[in-house]
Amino acid sequence: MPRFDLIATATFGLENVVARELQQLGYEDCRVSDGRVLFSGDERDIARCNLWLRSSDRVLIRVGEFPAPDFGALFDQTTALPWADLLPVDASFPVKGRSVRSRLHAVPKVQGVTKKAIVESLKKKHNRFRFDESGAEFQIEVSLLKDIATLTIDTTGPGLHKRGYRSIVGAAPLRETMAAGLIQLSYWSSDRPLIDPFCGSGTIPIEAAMIGRNIAPGLQRSFAAEDWPWFDRQTWKDVRTEARDTRRRDLPAPIMAYDHDPSAIRLSQRGATDAGVGGSIRFGCQEVSELRSPLKYGCLITNPPYGERLGDNEEVEAVYRVMGQTFASLDAWSQYILTSYKGFERLFGRRADRRRKLYNGRLECQYYQYQGPRPPRETEGDSVDSRPEPAIEVQSHIAAEPTPTPAQTPVQPNPQPIDPFGTFVADCSGEQQHIAFDAKAIDSMED
Repeated sequence: MPRFDLIATATFGLENVVARELQQLGYEDCRVSDGRVLFSGDERDIARCNLWLRSSDRVLIRVGEFPAPDFGALFDQTTALPWADLLPVDASFPVKGRSVRSRLHAVPKVQGVTKKAIVESLKKKHNRFRFDESGAEFQIEVSLLKDIATLTIDTTGPGLHKRGYRSIVGAAPLRETMAAGLIQLSYWSSDRPLIDPFCGSGTIPIEAAMIGRNIAPGLQRSFAAEDWPWFDRQTWKDVRTEARDTRRRDLPAPIMAYDHDPSAIRLSQRGATDAGVGGSIRFGCQEVSELRSPLKYGCLITNPPYGERLGDNEEVEAVYRVMGQTFASLDAWSQYILTSYKGFERLFGRRADRRRKLYNGRLECQYYQYQGPRPPRETEGDSVDSRPEPAIEVQSHIAAEPTPTPAQTPVQPNPQPIDPFGTFVADCSGEQQHIAFDAKAIDSMED
């Protein structure tokens, strides 16, 4: 089976998160640069990474990389690449391009020269002069950075943030890849409670539940490389079967999602059910000022309104002040807040322990991190281990058989409504209409 140079792309600030995911999937030869992580793999690795990567945007095959100070060099070097080994004679191969700080800055011309060079390369191999491009699509990109050209083929298709379960999104949505990155940058693990008090369409709690239950984010979608004639279809079936076999049925600690908007809660509940984690999340309608929890050592991860997106500055500033007053009562919780608002810490009333610059779409944001106390851990001999749990769980299944998981354990009946995995009723309307989710029913829908 041939091996490829691969690139997992990432939004700015999440490159190391993606590298850590790759390492925990078993890929040790990762090289991190701006916006991408390079590694190597075969067809099975392409399928596994598309299925399992949570914070990457897409998986690319790097066909070649070379200096391109002028169009002659771009044409000659592109023609010399082994395109016929990757593109069938009937392949559709559109070319898109981008140029950053390079002499070849006319992107349409760069695309045209690249396309012509690929055609010339295929002519020599296939001994023909015309290609109808009626077959599977191989999306090619030529990227120029500081006069270095990188030519890639996209194996993913629609970006990896499209998990395949969501048909409707709310206003100002947070991409699933970013939400997964926020969670993995925190100290949350599945045995710690999690709260999102501004859940919106539910992206953060849904992603957390999928991480906690070891559900591959790409299980419900297809990928561009599945249509490629030289790519073994059985490989995709095998990696999906492996992923299904490693899912867990339950979470040891609750995930709670709140919003003041009843329609947002209904949208979140629908998304969670479609994602297969509806029984793992407690939803409720409430204002952020009502947030309370008797639990300790949890993680609060949230993406509140910024001002640029949904509300004006006065409303947003009032919300941030209320957040500071309310979250102060959660003194045993770690708190993680993503916002683009420049004066957040002043309004919140505390300086963050750590800050990280991230981009939510094209919007520059800061991820404010307030670390709470580490949860005590009882070990043999009643000693206490206070180290935090890792933010990502190892999912390396390259050469090992799947280990039995709690998914084989039947769900127990719900003893009390307060059980976070039992039937939860959310009052989200003036007419006191109730929406109920039963964990058994939802788990049966997944299988």
